Amino acid sequence: MTLYIDPPNWPGHGRMWSHLVSDVSYDELHAFAEKLGVPRRAFERDHYDIPSHRYAEVVAAGALEVGSREVVRLLHAAGLRRRKGGADRGRNTGGISP
Repeated sequence: MTLYIDPPNWPGHGRMWSHLVSDVSYDELHAFAEKLGVPRRAFERDHYDIPSHRYAEVVAAGALEVGSREVVRLLHAAGLRRRKGGADRGRNTGGISP
């Protein structure tokens, strides 16, 4: 099981956020998040939004630190990238900011 997290560089709701992704499956991603007690509502199309104060905990649990562009590359390579809008519009199925 390999999960990846980018640095908390994404602002929102008065804090900074990271993206947690899998390069294997959403099932793997959901299982890892559940193990850490990350609520399912933090899942957005193809990643979990992780607040900066939990970054070190997620890394300590086994997520590999990568850059934001690498997160997008990994999702594309695995066929798990889901953008906002388009064919996925209206479904809670995946996507992160480039």
